[in-house]
Amino acid sequence: MKYSNDMIKSITLYILEKIEQGRGNVARATADAFDMSLNTAHKYVGLLLKDGIINKSKRDSYALAQKKYEYKFTRGDRAFESDTYAYDICVEDKISSLGENIKHIWTYAISEMVNNVIEHSNADNMYVTVLQNYLKTSVIVTDDGVGIFNKIKSHFNLPSLDEAICELFKGKLTTDDSNHSGEGIFFTSKMMDSFWIRSDEKIFAVSKFEPDILSDIGGTKSGTQVFMSLSNFSKKSAKEIFDAYSDTDGSFNTTRVPLKNAFDSAPISRSQAKRLCNRLESFEEVILDFLDIEWMGQGFAHQLFVVFAKAHPSVILKPINMSDGVLKMYNHVTKTV
Repeated sequence: MKYSNDMIKSITLYILEKIEQGRGNVARATADAFDMSLNTAHKYVGLLLKDGIINKSKRDSYALAQKKYEYKFTRGDRAFESDTYAYDICVEDKISSLGENIKHIWTYAISEMVNNVIEHSNADNMYVTVLQNYLKTSVIVTDDGVGIFNKIKSHFNLPSLDEAICELFKGKLTTDDSNHSGEGIFFTSKMMDSFWIRSDEKIFAVSKFEPDILSDIGGTKSGTQVFMSLSNFSKKSAKEIFDAYSDTDGSFNTTRVPLKNAFDSAPISRSQAKRLCNRLESFEEVILDFLDIEWMGQGFAHQLFVVFAKAHPSVILKPINMSDGVLKMYNHVTKTV
């Protein structure tokens, strides 16, 4: 049977995704999924081997072929004078064949993260690592300067590094508001498939990651490390991400706070709620994501949904993914409002 180009692309991506997931006997799984003969499935696996897209480690076991590129820049280099230079040198040629939407995202993301190193880190050195296989491109930007969480903690006189991380989730956070909007990390994290910042033995992540993913990257005891990863076939665009969190005049007025990332355990106290509410009045809508939160304390709920809500009626608090326990407490504190 002769397959269309679209079908061949689907078969190829299916095989590669199964390999990335560590699936064994990929040819058999492909044959079953696409109702083709086992010989035909082996042919497509063989073509990927021939093209160097995958490597064979043992019988019926494969791995995606990955290229790694490493760069070092020292303060005084051009990379510390232009926030687009690192993109031009390190990334541009590697994504030249990808979609324009992907190029726009990487241009924005690299320039924003490099600008943070130039303007805020006080670093002497910056390291850029690019990891690329057929499915995705990952970029790691590491510096040896002042750790980002400690800098935020000190600048805003916060009680802990965890509070600094919580502030990052909201967006609109900068230690130099006369020159920066504080939107770069927020929007970059939304554009990427995977995004995290590691500094001072703490991690800020858009979602939770398994330990083996982090161990592949290597750590940093000082400075800051930013990891970004995006599918080479992504359909998302920078514009749609900006539009999702902006109003008609382009203002950044919506934020989303994942509670499971902001707190190590169930949110209980008024003091936790007060810390969470810090700067929320600068947004028009706040999406509070209670995913994986089983319950919340009465003091926390009352401070957030009653006290703060009454004090800032123009701010829309939108709780989502509420479990039965969270919903029960939410209804309890708001029923008399």
